[in-house]
Amino acid sequence: MSSQERYSEEACVVIDSLEQIGSQWRLIVLHDLQEGEKRFNELKRSTSASSRTLSRVLDDLGEMGFVNRRLEEDAPVATYYSLTDKGESLGPVFEAIEEWAGDWLDPDEEQSLLAE
Repeated sequence: MSSQERYSEEACVVIDSLEQIGSQWRLIVLHDLQEGEKRFNELKRSTSASSRTLSRVLDDLGEMGFVNRRLEEDAPVATYYSLTDKGESLGPVFEAIEEWAGDWLDPDEEQSLLAE
């Protein structure tokens, strides 16, 4: 196997992984759920996602095996979401990204991007 073929296979693994978790809303929800189980409305408030977007993202993450859904039927009825083992395994990835961001991103630049 040539080095170019090996690189292509390694790049494909990274690209495939990013396609699963890489959308803005998927990353936000996965990061938010690292703190533990949350109700739909808690996630909606903490992520600022619309109900439609959040519902779609949670369905996608559930289908991919990152998120569990639990329905509590006692009054009031509530739906809870938590990470599966697969979702929890992303914890070190988020920690590494946060560490990298702390080392390399300008906090003033980040704030100006968030304000736009």
